[in-house]
This record gives sequence, structure tokens and C-alpha cells, in this order.
Amino acid sequence: MSFALLLIALVLLGSAAAAMLSRNLIHSALLLTGAWAGIAAFYLWAGAEFVAFAQVLVYVGAVSMVVLFAVLLTRQGATAAPVEFDSYKRVVGSIITAGGVGGVLLGAIFGTPLDVPAAPSPAALTVRQLGLQLMGPYAAALLIVGVILTVALLGAIVIAAVDKPEDPAP
Repeated sequence: MSFALLLIALVLLGSAAAAMLSRNLIHSALLLTGAWAGIAAFYLWAGAEFVAFAQVLVYVGAVSMVVLFAVLLTRQGATAAPVEFDSYKRVVGSIITAGGVGGVLLGAIFGTPLDVPAAPSPAALTVRQLGLQLMGPYAAALLIVGVILTVALLGAIVIAAVDKPEDPAP
């Protein structure tokens, strides 16, 4: 394993773990953005530059901003208490669930044979061809995703809206 991959994995896992353990919701959202940037760095390391830049544009740029706006718009104010752990039963249950999922994934990884015959190489797809596909037959899907994100943000605003009490007129 290369040093760069270990560094990327360390930053990615550290940021994700810190986001999970943080009791401040805004810090968690910002650390989640760091985890998404770590995934983009992994894509760059793997040689998938277009996917890495799409990751940065979509997740680090757009989705993280929607998450931050939704968090900021739905906050109850500075007087709200930080999120506390409800019970240790949840912690134990989540550790057992994570261990089960990890066991299934490791079983699938180690159960996969490595002597698979080489498949014919796919035709080289240029960034221009990919862009034409995204803006051609898949343009509607991109627009729908944008509409869904906008509706989610507007829904957060409506839910967070607090009616001000009306002052009685003298």
C-alpha cells in the first residue's frame, strides 16, 4: 500500500468518525464535508479524475451547503442543549450492528475469487462523451435531483419557521 492511500484513508476515516462523535450538529456537517473531500481524494488517487471532480462539485459543494443551510435554518437557537446519548443500549446495539455489517462485507471480500479471467477492456469514454450523455438522455434526471434538493431545503425552511406572536393593537 502506498503512503498516499494510507494518508487519504486516515483523513477520511478520522473525519467520518469525528463527524459521528461530535455533539455539535454544525461541526458534524462540516466534518462530513471533509469526509466527502477524502472520498474525492481517493478517486484522484485511483485515477478517476472526472469522478473526483464531480464528487467535489456535487457533494462537497452542493449537498454540503444544503445540509448546512438545513441545519442552520432548523436550529432552535443557541439555547438548545447539545445532543446527548440516550442510553448505552443504543451504543451497544449500534456496535453490534456495525460489526455484523462489517462481517458480511469482509466475508464478501474474502470470498471473492481473485483469479477471474480478464474481461475485454471497455471502450474508452472521454469526458466530452460523458458530458453529452449527462446533458442528453440524462438531463431530466439531473433536473429532478436539483428540484428534490430545492424542495428539501424549502421544506426545512417551512418546518423551521416560527410564527411571531402578534402585538395587540391599543
